[in-house]
Amino acid sequence: MTGLSVRLHQERPIPLDAEFACLPGELLALVGPSGSGKTTILRSIAGLYRPESGRIAIDGAPWFDSKTGIAIAAHRRHAGLVFQSYALFPHMTAVENVMAALDHLPAQDRRRRAGEFLDLVHLSGLENRRPDALSGGQQQRVAVARALARDPQVLLLDEPFSAVDRATKQRLYREIALLRQSLKMPVILVTHDLEEAMVLADRMCVLHRGRTLQAGTPAEVTTRPVSPEVARLVDLRNLFDGAVAEHRAVDGKTVIDWMGMRIEAALQTAFAPGKAIAWVVPDGFVVLHRRDRPSRGDQENPVAGRIDSLAVVGQTAQITLRIADDDVHPLHFSVPAHVARRNGLVVGGKATVSLLAEGIHLMASVPGDGR
Repeated sequence: MTGLSVRLHQERPIPLDAEFACLPGELLALVGPSGSGKTTILRSIAGLYRPESGRIAIDGAPWFDSKTGIAIAAHRRHAGLVFQSYALFPHMTAVENVMAALDHLPAQDRRRRAGEFLDLVHLSGLENRRPDALSGGQQQRVAVARALARDPQVLLLDEPFSAVDRATKQRLYREIALLRQSLKMPVILVTHDLEEAMVLADRMCVLHRGRTLQAGTPAEVTTRPVSPEVARLVDLRNLFDGAVAEHRAVDGKTVIDWMGMRIEAALQTAFAPGKAIAWVVPDGFVVLHRRDRPSRGDQENPVAGRIDSLAVVGQTAQITLRIADDDVHPLHFSVPAHVARRNGLVVGGKATVSLLAEGIHLMASVPGDGR
């Protein structure tokens, strides 16, 4: 197999049960809460940590294989690693920091080549500045240039945007997206920021306590989680218990019993009628019935309730709707702030929403889950 393949297992000191792959030119984001093993996995790939068992291979060649005893030293692995702190040499200029990774080239070629890498990350003209004379975003780009200078087979990014402000983050996101167009290697990004993974990643791998729970495209993971556990980890708040009432193949619908209502979802026959299930509907599939513009879509799974909270964040109103005075099953959705004003939405007021069938996803129920 071309690209990077990783399979790791150990019980302690840090539990690991992780498996994923990343193709050349692909960016895979490892996401999960603090303590989920993301950085330990990254260090294992780089050769800075040796797990108890498993296999790490690049283009089919093993860097680590517990069965055969292979464990290639970190300095012999062609891995470019960008640390969270960037780890630049403070007494060296930007170009000298990059030159430090070019000791495989003749001495007379290193400065020219280092300048080319700095140009690649748009730092031409700043070659002679030391790290303390560079902004956080510029330091990060020097660190990326230095990682690329090692001619890596895989690029590893460990929370590379955590130390910069939001505006700089957005600019760096664009630059990384442009840079990736010229990279032919697998790129692994460790992040706890789900939005960051959604913006940058081709695929994401959800981890919890060192265990791989799901891997797929950001859209798959955030709309079709494999379990309630994954749904919570990717911040899907509209997570409920119910039961399958029936399947209607003729119109492509599965009907759910929920709180005395019958909710129609897209056909999902993996669960038999009468089966207890968990189900989720992402916020974006909860649509407000507008007073000024009723539509045919208002007939799709209408749910009425009372507004429990309404917070305006920037130009978006984030709303919690209580159903039938129930304190356990709130519905969360958002609308543009001007829509909330135009429809007279206020805390304590009534509102009706539709749950779009295409966005309702069924999962196996977990006994004693506590929702």
